[in-house]
Amino acid sequence: MSKLRILYAATEIDPFLQTTKVAELLRRLPAGMQEAGAEIRIFVPRFGIINERKNRLHEVVRLSGINIAVGDDEKPLVIKVASIPTAKLQVYFIDNEDYFHRKSALVDKNDKFFADNDERAIFFCKGVLETVKKLGWSPDIVHCNDWMTSLIPLYLKTTYKKDPVFKDAKSVFTVYNNEFQDKFEGNLVDKAKMLDIDDQMLTSLKSADFSGFVKLGMEYADTVVRSDEDFSDNLNGLFKEYAAHKRLSQVAADENLLSSYQALYNELAN
Repeated sequence: MSKLRILYAATEIDPFLQTTKVAELLRRLPAGMQEAGAEIRIFVPRFGIINERKNRLHEVVRLSGINIAVGDDEKPLVIKVASIPTAKLQVYFIDNEDYFHRKSALVDKNDKFFADNDERAIFFCKGVLETVKKLGWSPDIVHCNDWMTSLIPLYLKTTYKKDPVFKDAKSVFTVYNNEFQDKFEGNLVDKAKMLDIDDQMLTSLKSADFSGFVKLGMEYADTVVRSDEDFSDNLNGLFKEYAAHKRLSQVAADENLLSSYQALYNELAN
């Protein structure tokens, strides 16, 4: 484990934001891997509900300033960092005024799903990879957690495939039971496109919903993990659909969680 480099991308992490099981796993797993000798980088969206002053977030000017394309629009990327003192872990926050300066995460004060959550996900995925590229830090494993990170495995297999930073990276996509029923408007395929990606590669996104994002992540990840939760019939159906031609991994949810993931990472890296 001493030389293994693991990049974590997720929707949230404790103690900055905790609404689902994602935050709990992202607090525990990277810390455990770091203690085992791995080199860690963690990326999450800087949702407006995260208090910058309380959590001591500060901008990294040398990493900020890149423009990220979402469809025909380009928006400036701002990178902020903060530390989890008890774990000696640094967390990178993907930020943009238009997408993330709201006092909530995915829904408004009336529990209405934000109509541009698809664009926020695309901006986040592209922003993570561009920032890591700028860092010049080459991950062995890119562990994507939840639907908002599901485009990363595709981008690694296409646009960033020949990039020296990512050429040896293997991707893990963990699926959580955070399903929503809303459908996105506009041409999601055009919004998500990047270099070396054609419409056919994005067929799963044509449904413009939660299932579409999850299908895409499962399709392009090197291995797919289902979290320790009770899944809906729809999600169980997706797992069954991909089980025949895709590697699906089950990791222990108890005290063996760290050793299970460690074995999975080492197997993928080697």
